[in-house]
Amino acid sequence: MTRKKSDTSIKSDASINEQYITTSGNNVSLKDVVPSDLPPEAQKRLLEIKEKIDRFQNKAMEKFSDYILGIALMQPPKPEKDENGNEKPVDKNKIYLMVLIDDSDSTKMSKEELKEKLSTIMQSLAHEVDKNLEVETILLTEVWQSCYDSKYDILESIALSLPIFDKGMLAAIRIAEVHKGMVLKKFEKYIVSYVLGGSLVQGRATSKSDIDVFIVIDDTDVKKMTRAELKDKLRAIIIGMGIDAGKMTGIENKINIQVYILTDFWESIKEANPVIFTFLRDGVPFYDRGIFMPWKQLLQMGRIKPSPESIEMFMHSGDQILDRVNFKLNEIATEDFFWATLTPTQAAIMLYGLPPPTPKETPQVVRDIFIKKEHMLEEEYIDILENIIKLRKDLEHGDKKIVTGKEIDQLLENSRKYLGRLKELFKQIDELKEKETIKHNYETVLTVIRDTLRLEGVDTVPDTEILKSFELYLIHKGHVPEKYLRILKEIIKSKKDYDSGKLTKTEVHQVNKDSKELIRFLVEYIQRKRGRELDRVKIRVKHGNIFGEVILLGKTAFIIHNVDDQNKEVSKAKITEDGRFIDIQESSLEELEQAISKVEIPSKTFIKESIFEHLKGIFGKDVEILINY
Repeated sequence: MTRKKSDTSIKSDASINEQYITTSGNNVSLKDVVPSDLPPEAQKRLLEIKEKIDRFQNKAMEKFSDYILGIALMQPPKPEKDENGNEKPVDKNKIYLMVLIDDSDSTKMSKEELKEKLSTIMQSLAHEVDKNLEVETILLTEVWQSCYDSKYDILESIALSLPIFDKGMLAAIRIAEVHKGMVLKKFEKYIVSYVLGGSLVQGRATSKSDIDVFIVIDDTDVKKMTRAELKDKLRAIIIGMGIDAGKMTGIENKINIQVYILTDFWESIKEANPVIFTFLRDGVPFYDRGIFMPWKQLLQMGRIKPSPESIEMFMHSGDQILDRVNFKLNEIATEDFFWATLTPTQAAIMLYGLPPPTPKETPQVVRDIFIKKEHMLEEEYIDILENIIKLRKDLEHGDKKIVTGKEIDQLLENSRKYLGRLKELFKQIDELKEKETIKHNYETVLTVIRDTLRLEGVDTVPDTEILKSFELYLIHKGHVPEKYLRILKEIIKSKKDYDSGKLTKTEVHQVNKDSKELIRFLVEYIQRKRGRELDRVKIRVKHGNIFGEVILLGKTAFIIHNVDDQNKEVSKAKITEDGRFIDIQESSLEELEQAISKVEIPSKTFIKESIFEHLKGIFGKDVEILINY
């Protein structure tokens, strides 16, 4: 693990031991934490110390690599006082190191003998390098025992150290100690115990192991909120502090925090919760108000025993778990595979242009469209879909009780096969729709051009003459801008290219875009021209303060009584040979628009005298005819 460079504060350039450094990792070089803004002499001093520590580390690791958990640079001890109470001067040339030893499997000698022997060897190795190297050898069991005895000075020393080599234990102690301090500072009234647990204290830790801490919160006097609210509120804050502690120490994304409330914790003990039993058996208290250690000792004495109800519950837990497995398998078969195949199938139907059918109807719709009509899909894939739908139905109706693991494997294989084929079907539908779009746009463009040419007096134009007629009657006469001739040429060329398979997907999108632009322009042109022609067959009138219109279309007249009314009242009448209106009846704007689109508007319209008389009968005697309005 590579150590991250972190902030370093040097109190004295004469002694590296007086610094407070926050770093973490397996191996670190002091060169990496030497501030670049230090004076040259101080940098030289630090690098000399680094070279000495490296040499000691190599010697120690060569001899005890399997047992050394960490090596750290420590702060100097507090100055001793003489007989008069005055502090003795500190030798600032001394370099203080700590070596943490894993003694968990030591059985040949007592802990005291082991520590004395190792301390002698470590100090001897240090003095071989430099007489100013002072090494304190600490056994891991010694650290844990000090925690059991509520003596936490050793934890504080480790937290203030600079790890030189670390298999993960120093990092765990350092971040837990920093986090504990933050938690106690804010919530000491509620914290019962702060305990280190997990693989680190079970002797199974690696440098990648999580740092598991357990925090028990006293909820016995909670009055202003529910216990659950207290737990959730404190838990969120405490986990946030864990993130902050990781940033402060450079040991990020490692600490795993479990928060329990005291009442729930006690219930878990009575119910013989295995997690809590493991926590009590292996946990090491970094803070305890006198509750955790009694529990731990009672467990070691065999005095904490599960209730008969708990034993009964555990006895039947296996059957319950297996029942839950069967339930989950059935749920997977009834829901997961069903929706995993049905929803994409309905997407394919929608992509084709149809609304999604019901689940029951879906297989038949797919069969009718993609097998019988389009010949895009094979029958075996419909069989897969039908079998999945049938299985769901059988399970829901109780015709089938259990789905085996073998059946789940087969369902998974078939579903993957089906979805893989659906992806190919999506591509086929895309290609079909592209072809239909190209064809539709091409035919629409030709139809609109013919309608436009018809307004210019050109009635019948074959496909082969469309381009020539468009250029001659619309472009050259200035009715349509030149750019639309280029667009039309591209549309005609793209139709030929697509039919021969030469058109790319990007070109398809561009042609569709150009087709819509040309169609939109020509439709607007037709509407403007038709509008001008329509004005020739309109009689605009005024009766009182209301304006109306009479539109003469061949032998039919449409009458709009009030053009300003949002819900326009429309009537229609037949026009006789002498110009009279007969058979007047209700009509609508929709009928008027249909009539306009079907009838050919004459270039000239004659208004006979009898029409004026009929206008008085429709609009009143005060009707006025408006000219150029």
